[in-house]
Amino acid sequence: MNEVEELTRELVRIPSYDDETRAGDFIQDWLEEETDAAVERDGAGNVVARRGGGGVGLVGHHDTVPPADGQVDDGVPTVEKQDGRLYGRGTADMKGALAAAMVAFRDAERPEASFVSFVGEERGGVGAKHATEQGFAPDPAVVIEGSVGYSSKGAFDVAVAHRGRREIRVVARGEAEHAGYAEDGDNAVYGAVDAINQIRRYENEGATVEVGGEGFSIEGNAAVTRVEGRGEAANVTPSRCEFTVDERTAPEAPVLDIDVIDGEATVTDEMPPMRCDDGEFAEVVRGAAREEGASEFVTKPHATDAGRLAEAGASTVVCGPAERGEAHTEDESVSVTALGRACETYRRVLERA
Repeated sequence: MNEVEELTRELVRIPSYDDETRAGDFIQDWLEEETDAAVERDGAGNVVARRGGGGVGLVGHHDTVPPADGQVDDGVPTVEKQDGRLYGRGTADMKGALAAAMVAFRDAERPEASFVSFVGEERGGVGAKHATEQGFAPDPAVVIEGSVGYSSKGAFDVAVAHRGRREIRVVARGEAEHAGYAEDGDNAVYGAVDAINQIRRYENEGATVEVGGEGFSIEGNAAVTRVEGRGEAANVTPSRCEFTVDERTAPEAPVLDIDVIDGEATVTDEMPPMRCDDGEFAEVVRGAAREEGASEFVTKPHATDAGRLAEAGASTVVCGPAERGEAHTEDESVSVTALGRACETYRRVLERA
């Protein structure tokens, strides 16, 4: 068993879906024992390691979504190997990538580099938000979320842009009225439907991202994901109807404006989009990945902590061993070969960027 695989197994077995503290302790202890970096824990629980003051950074997170029933045994997340893949909650998102980055950070022959593992990425990026609000953002940075297989099967791609995410709570108000006299009152559901129809007609202008002489189009979208609204009884019109919108935003493109005649729309959660502003750095990352196989520039539809870093002014790309569609699934897994490739790619980036 190679070191990255063994470290992945250890990380996966530490529960970090309700409380990330133990996983953060493990990562901090490992870095202090295995590297000569200055390691600290900030007020949010993020683990930050700097060598020589910082420099190019490898950035991940150590929280996960809760495991499915088959991914935990007596409170301990399970990890199994089958056909060259590790199966278990967090193998793909993203403890396998963390293990690869930790080993690469230790082994890279570079006087200045940094490694960061944030908390709360699955809860709206609260760890990255805390760090950037305190003025910390490694620049340039590789966020180690999954990017494998976007351009072709097995390609270790480099995402130069991704969507952001806004969660919007919309409340429409009306008057409770006996259904027999419905025409005399305002039905909150009808007000909500009017607003929902606006969203169904919504077309995001999107954005064009140019990196290394290549152009990429990235567009946003919006979808209603929850609706709650009913009268006090089956024969009473509702006075309130609430629904939730999941909006995916594009870099520097207009965001959704919801007009509710009687009510309001409130953004309850937001993760910004990302676009890389440093083509030379992106080329270094892709060049490092290409030494062991195919790699192309791509865009991702999902929000990551890269958006927070880009918003703070850091030049950022996303490159990691997880394949598209693996995260958060009941049979989540990652290729052991991809973990090894990730480790070598990250080491090269730290030494060349």
